[in-house]
Amino acid sequence: MKLTNFTDFGLRALILLADRKGEVLSAAAIADHFNVSRHHMAKVLQELSAAGYVEGIRGAQGGVRLVRDPRDIRIGDVVRSLDKDQALVDCFRDGWTDCALLPRCRLKGMLARAKQGFLRELDRFTISDCLEKRGAAPILDLTD
Repeated sequence: MKLTNFTDFGLRALILLADRKGEVLSAAAIADHFNVSRHHMAKVLQELSAAGYVEGIRGAQGGVRLVRDPRDIRIGDVVRSLDKDQALVDCFRDGWTDCALLPRCRLKGMLARAKQGFLRELDRFTISDCLEKRGAAPILDLTD
């Protein structure tokens, strides 16, 4: 699996907002922090707002702030929300029938199960887990 830049930027924005604990940050400030396109970050933040993760604040000191507790924001849910229109392969696209292997190919089902496993693994973690915690064991444990 590979996340889109859109989803990557969204996750990074949520982590930064969680780290700043209630601060209002502009799309430009977040984009500049990560050295990414301001226009693209603004689109990401609009999607995060529509999904209920952040709220927009208007005015001269406006921007966005996190509206949910970082401990309640599952990484898998964010990925599902931001990557919802991304097909893993062409045959996942609605109405796509241009494959010489159909209807005998079983690869689509295998890939669908793998994607679900990927997302289930991400569901184990929250935005809060992405923040450094002094003395905590590292999340990366390849023995599971």
